[in-house]
Amino acid sequence: MTEETVDVLVVGAGLGGLSASMFLAQQGIRVLTVERHPSTAIHPRASGQSPRTMELYRFAGIDEKVLGVSKRASQGLRITIAESLNGHVIHRILEDVSEIDLNVAVGVPWGMAGQDVVEPILLARAEELGARVRFSTELVSFEQDDDGVTAVLSSGTVRAKYLVAADGGRSRIRERLGIDTEGMGVLGNAIGVVFDADLGDRLEPDVTDLYHLRHPSFTGVLVNTDVPNRFVFGTDFHPEKGEKADDFTPERVTELIRLATDLPGLRPDIRWIGAWEMAAKIASRFRSGRVLLVGDAAKVTPPTGGMGGNTAVGDGHDVAWKLAAVLRGEAGPALLDSYEAERKPFAELVVNASLHNLKHRMMPHLDISGLPEPVNQVELALGYRCFSAAVLIEDDDPRPTEDPNRPSGRAGFRAPHVPITVDGISMSTVDLLGRDWVLVTADPSWRPVVATAGEAVGLRLDCRVLGSDFDASEELFLARYGIQSTGATLVRPDGVVAWRAVTGVDDPDSTLREVLTHLLSR
Repeated sequence: MTEETVDVLVVGAGLGGLSASMFLAQQGIRVLTVERHPSTAIHPRASGQSPRTMELYRFAGIDEKVLGVSKRASQGLRITIAESLNGHVIHRILEDVSEIDLNVAVGVPWGMAGQDVVEPILLARAEELGARVRFSTELVSFEQDDDGVTAVLSSGTVRAKYLVAADGGRSRIRERLGIDTEGMGVLGNAIGVVFDADLGDRLEPDVTDLYHLRHPSFTGVLVNTDVPNRFVFGTDFHPEKGEKADDFTPERVTELIRLATDLPGLRPDIRWIGAWEMAAKIASRFRSGRVLLVGDAAKVTPPTGGMGGNTAVGDGHDVAWKLAAVLRGEAGPALLDSYEAERKPFAELVVNASLHNLKHRMMPHLDISGLPEPVNQVELALGYRCFSAAVLIEDDDPRPTEDPNRPSGRAGFRAPHVPITVDGISMSTVDLLGRDWVLVTADPSWRPVVATAGEAVGLRLDCRVLGSDFDASEELFLARYGIQSTGATLVRPDGVVAWRAVTGVDDPDSTLREVLTHLLSR
């Protein structure tokens, strides 16, 4: 049998795997993705897209499509803790997502789409960009050496330069690599149910209406979806008490749904029932040689807060641009070390915040006394700081986040949003970013410097100058980026500030070359 060759083999076609595939293909990388299941997700598990995720989707040109299948996005989000839909309300966490003021931080909206409708969009865009995706195809075994990875699939053998493990929370690839996990581990077991029914006025139809239920008979969740009269219900079950997943027949879950909705005569159409394990664990390593872990293979987090799927998309984008730079010869292999250095601390913050949410919303008995205070979720999504050799940080501030509504523009942080116009069209500075390295400035004398430095180091490097490439308030632009009129900010393909010159430098050409050489691990 002929051995197939690709640049990157991605195992798993969930949010992390398909995101990695799409962004790799956008960078011109030959990528093959395999998935053991016959299709993308069939139910809306990981719902909701943070503004940061929507920025990444904008980089790939799919943000409008995601919003198109997320009709509730513009209407808002309501989170309620109650005994049942019509019972005692214990606490309301959020009445409307518009309560979160992000006018300074972002130029994109929230998304509320479910995983079942987002994954087909990712798949279609990945294939449109040149990625190949095969379903009903399983990884049998793999071996790596100094030059690549040889993978035996159920359909044949593939030789890849790198392998991206996106095969879920029980990742066989992670296990075969001997990578342990850290954290609280298994927290409980749950049954998920997708059902159709007319619940009347029990939930708000035009918003994402999420209920965390503390019913005397069970603990669970109930939320609406983008499909009219379709809902997701979840309930805990206890193997330690002899309960089994098979005990949750359509008849039993029907009774539980009736208790949850306070509709004793309800006849729900049960579309799907499945068991899953709630856990909090992080891989001790995110990389082993030529294999990199993304999504749930790298970390598993409780669903409280909706950060798991968003983190998987971020993993996929981060691993993609770094692999692309190495495969094109623009960066040395050591650039890949920055993947774990940046994404593992982020995963730790995500899991910590999710555990605090879990205690507050669903498990008041959960002992989290040894955990640090959580970072605000908006600050985590939009104000996280990357610490690695792929950024040149010139201050000694150890804090992992900052308020995204008060951006500093310092290296390691996401490049600030500033309203701009290009050819009379309203946009954001984020629209200038997202594929190549970009230097943004108000000083046109940087343009020839960028051209010669990029050519010298063999890097696709662009320059965007205020007043010629885009228009904006110069005062606002300089303030948010923290530079003076002669300064400049170098931004990575993921929109993160890699380096900045607050003012002009004496020898900008050699300085920029040295900076790029360092950042690219050359």
